[in-house]
Amino acid sequence: MTPTTSRTTNGRGRLYDSIVDTIGDTPCIRVRRVAPPNVRVYVKAEFFNPAASVKDRLAISIIEEAERRGDLTPGQTVVEATSGNTGIGLAMVCAAKGYPLVVTMADSFSIERRKLMRFLGAKVILTPRAAKGFGMYQKAKELADANGWFLARQFETVDNANVHENTTAREILADFAGDRLDYWVSGYGTGGTVTGVSRVLRRERPETKIILSEPANAQLIGSGIAQARGTDHAPGGSHPSWEPHPIQGWTPDFIPYVLQEAIDRSAFDRVIPIAGPVAMEWSRKLAQQEGIFTGVSGGATFAVTMQLAEQAAPGSVLLCMLPDTGERYLSTPLFDGIPVEMTDDEVELSRSTPGYHMEG
Repeated sequence: MTPTTSRTTNGRGRLYDSIVDTIGDTPCIRVRRVAPPNVRVYVKAEFFNPAASVKDRLAISIIEEAERRGDLTPGQTVVEATSGNTGIGLAMVCAAKGYPLVVTMADSFSIERRKLMRFLGAKVILTPRAAKGFGMYQKAKELADANGWFLARQFETVDNANVHENTTAREILADFAGDRLDYWVSGYGTGGTVTGVSRVLRRERPETKIILSEPANAQLIGSGIAQARGTDHAPGGSHPSWEPHPIQGWTPDFIPYVLQEAIDRSAFDRVIPIAGPVAMEWSRKLAQQEGIFTGVSGGATFAVTMQLAEQAAPGSVLLCMLPDTGERYLSTPLFDGIPVEMTDDEVELSRSTPGYHMEG
């Protein structure tokens, strides 16, 4: 058949009953312009989820599994501590299903996140940044205990890693069926992605090297220091190796219990630290040279992937997780230097033709 010169689409061939039915089946996209020419680099673009992050998967799993178990009853309020993406995902799911949502979040995270959650109908309770992630975690538990609310427990629940085992990993297997997959690269927030996906890759694609990353100035796993835990596998306090870092959504100030499984069974081959400024640099490069718009955590994971790509054997295939969209970070240092007004170059271009000049 002779190819046409114009793009056409035929639709998905189905209708959806709810926004939550569109979660998952995100694409793996080849990166061509910035990747070394002797390897193939792909990104799994989780911003194709309806609320634009990988945490949509976690949100629907927590809510629907709680419904099945009877832990969550119609109209009951859901409460959770989050750096933002889980809260946005939960806000979408709770809006679609009719549950009130209360989110606790340290005030250090981007204002876009709290606005998005409130726009979706959630209440956002800010906690002092000095209390770190552990503080917002404890506040959510206080509110749940005081009001009889359903605590989502993203950092401990089995529903977290299970959804990645059953969806994310299966999508990767299907997309790379009959092809090489030499490296799979991820960061961690709760640890659900790496724990769930690694269960499947270790079993069905054992040749794939699983690479985990964390901030260079907050190396919790790299420290080798165990996490103190309280009751129900909850963190017993902040990890001594944590310090504030700019990779929002990555590496809270404790090692989540969901991630502990992956640590205990050596589910990853290497842990590679990455600095925040390098993460931002690669996020900008992906946007400006590939048209792929991801946040700081996506830039961090991709930076590690590029380190591996430069060293990998010719013909290697690498897959990098991109957790969310860059629109979550407009008020953060990721967008420093991006002007609102016209630059000198833009003014010069404007003046190169006679009409429609801005005054002043």
